[in-house]
Amino acid sequence: MNATLNHRRVDVTSENEKYTPKPQKQWSMSNSVEYVLREQRFVFVLVGVAITTAFFLFLQPEFGSGQRTMDVSSYTAVQAYNFDESYQTTRTFETAPYKSHRSAIVSLGGKIPLGLPRKPLRIVVTGGAGFVGSHLVDRLIERGDSVIVVDNFFTGRKENVQHHFGNPRFELIRHDVVEPLLLEVDQIYHLACPASPVHYKFNPIKTIKTNVVGTLNMLGLAKRIGARFLLTSTSEVYGDPLEHPQKETYWGNVNPIGVRSCYDEGKRTAETLAMDYHRGADVQVRIARIFNTYGPRMCIDDGRVVSNFVAQALRKEPMTVYGDGKQTRSFQFVSDLVEGLMKLMEGEHVGPFNLGNPGEFTMLELAQVVKDVIDPTATIEYKENTSDDPHKRKPDISKAKELLGWEPKISLRKGLPMMVEDFRKRIFGDHKDKGSV
Repeated sequence: MNATLNHRRVDVTSENEKYTPKPQKQWSMSNSVEYVLREQRFVFVLVGVAITTAFFLFLQPEFGSGQRTMDVSSYTAVQAYNFDESYQTTRTFETAPYKSHRSAIVSLGGKIPLGLPRKPLRIVVTGGAGFVGSHLVDRLIERGDSVIVVDNFFTGRKENVQHHFGNPRFELIRHDVVEPLLLEVDQIYHLACPASPVHYKFNPIKTIKTNVVGTLNMLGLAKRIGARFLLTSTSEVYGDPLEHPQKETYWGNVNPIGVRSCYDEGKRTAETLAMDYHRGADVQVRIARIFNTYGPRMCIDDGRVVSNFVAQALRKEPMTVYGDGKQTRSFQFVSDLVEGLMKLMEGEHVGPFNLGNPGEFTMLELAQVVKDVIDPTATIEYKENTSDDPHKRKPDISKAKELLGWEPKISLRKGLPMMVEDFRKRIFGDHKDKGSV
């Protein structure tokens, strides 16, 4: 059987035939002008310039007038945030987003500003339904960010954040941070952990798991999604200090096997984990060591001295003083703490930073202030002191002053009446304004 083979034809150039490239066209101004006019390119260029000019001059409200330094809406937004209606105080914020916002609205000679307003962030706050967390959520929402609250409601309360229900920039997830969580956010404020002796001693194993496993989970999330992570540690990492006042360089005097070590050592381990993730995995970490804080929304019977004294005085019960009452504490109002946390998160320094009020009070002096505010006839009842209770506690906040530009503004005698009003409403059954205090 004969097979017919078809071969693809290949033209072979003769060896004597020389290759000559296509001659290049010579450029000339006349030919270019003729081409632009013939194809009407010039008309389209003029139309594009006109549309762009009209957009920036007439359609952008902040660019409408060259000499104005700030449009009305921007000015109103900044001023509304600086005045804190919850505490009837006015604050000035110097964090990076607000500085960039101010620089964005400066215009020289009618030129278009180069900066842009601060981009809203998506933020998760673990323990966001708790005392400090709920106040932090208020400020973040007010600033224009979107906030996801993660809380298992062991000590947190839905009432603390219910005034945000229905806000499209607010989400609430009932979740225990001991279990992994997948979210997409820009920043993580990790506050989840019972903070009062009554609560963290109730289930010490759960407390240390929250501090260690919960912090591991949230650091892992920060690593995966590239989020900035802020850990709220505590002054309890100093234990019963041998240094007074306490600086961040002090390593502490902690009993590792005491009844409070589930919290003290748990927070110390959480700081270790945060720094290891920072050094080893390049996670952007911030560490705050929080000293005694008081204010509206505190748990009424959580065993902390300020809430104990206020609740007992309002109920006409003797105020309980443990030991001789000469042990000292420093008390900061919650709004001062929230401002410090936000400045730390937006700053460029890892920490740790002491965030507290350096004003030092003995327990007897605190009891006298409570009597002056609530009931001058209130009495004091002495009881045996608890184990491992620190004798002195006072922060050195020089580092926060220098690097964060932060220090507390509200004194105990100014802040305590605002807390008393909140407690009075909750103890005596007036729930009308619970969500707005």
